[in-house]
Amino acid sequence: MPISNAYAQAASGGTMDIMGFLPIILMFAVLWFLMIRPQQKKAKEHKALLEALSKGDEVVTQSGMAGRVTKVGEEFVTVEIAPNVEIQMQKGAVTVVLVKGSLKNL
Repeated sequence: MPISNAYAQAASGGTMDIMGFLPIILMFAVLWFLMIRPQQKKAKEHKALLEALSKGDEVVTQSGMAGRVTKVGEEFVTVEIAPNVEIQMQKGAVTVVLVKGSLKNL
């Protein structure tokens, strides 16, 4: 019984052209524009919001509590959530600054 010889395909000489990397480059570009870039933009906006935080602002925290800022420090902020009830929390916990007078409507 004759068995035919199997030959390996010849290598291209070790040169890798750009077409081999094109799908990987395109996947990274899509990942960048759909996931990484919007997240960086959102983080930059949140940082600007925290830097502009001042006494008297009406805010909503990550936990959903709404209140008025009574004191702003470097890392912490004091929020009045009810008459004569103040809590201290990290600045990063503030997610939204409301329009003045919004707390009366809640």
